[in-house]
Amino acid sequence: MVPDAGARAHALQDIRIALVQMNALTGRRQANLTTIEYYTASAARDKADIVCFPELTVTGYTRRRAAALAETVPGETAAALGRLAARYGITLLAGLPEAGEQEKPFVTHLACFPDRSTERYRKTHLGKSETPFFAAGDRLPVFSSPKACFGTAICWDMHFPEVAACLALQGAEIIFAPHASPAVSGNRRDLWLKYLPARAYDNAAFVAACNLVGEAEPGRTFAGGLMVIDPRGRVLAESSSDGEDMLVVDLPARTINDIRCGRARSMRQNFFLRFRRPELYGRLLEPEDRS
Repeated sequence: MVPDAGARAHALQDIRIALVQMNALTGRRQANLTTIEYYTASAARDKADIVCFPELTVTGYTRRRAAALAETVPGETAAALGRLAARYGITLLAGLPEAGEQEKPFVTHLACFPDRSTERYRKTHLGKSETPFFAAGDRLPVFSSPKACFGTAICWDMHFPEVAACLALQGAEIIFAPHASPAVSGNRRDLWLKYLPARAYDNAAFVAACNLVGEAEPGRTFAGGLMVIDPRGRVLAESSSDGEDMLVVDLPARTINDIRCGRARSMRQNFFLRFRRPELYGRLLEPEDRS
């Protein structure tokens, strides 16, 4: 569910999350849903509260076939994921191309809750190779579960500091970052360590990233990667497996609550966003020439 005005009535509670590194086969919706159920059941057995799958998990990441594979939300897949969330008593985050009134689909990540309610985030920042095939979303929603407030930023979104800051200012304590990053982009761990710790540290939030892995279609191989960064910018947990994998991680509430509730004992543990001066940032709101 979406919290009122982005605020939470209580602080973060200790929470266990699961991140899945998955080979999502292009156009094989039912096969991918079967894999999603397998890992959802595994996460539930491990007593995870939330399980997050990579970008466009349901259909596999494809640009040229995205429009043909797109579905409406609500729709058949959203209902199927909602049933899984209810069956296993877990909040399930998974992605699909979402059809709408516009010509191009959105890159959408669903948040399906145990009560079968479903929310969605539509990727807001598209790379040059994506803009011919996808439409960009225009909202940065934050969602509330019994133990945490969280937001989603998909792959390229995480390169924009404003996205993480907006989510944290609305109360997000966890930022899930599902990816579809290809192997040709370089060493995934080295790249993530250049910017994910900054997003976590500056915003006093946990950042939880997962990626597709393996060959989904001829000529397209994904690099994998599972990593959780704590609010102080440190790697809390990670996996370097070359195949499908799941990482289950306990997120301690005190780490964030001490910072956000003003109990920090040093400058580096302050909630920096509390000291912003928005009156200085007008340049950020000026439109740019993108030609």
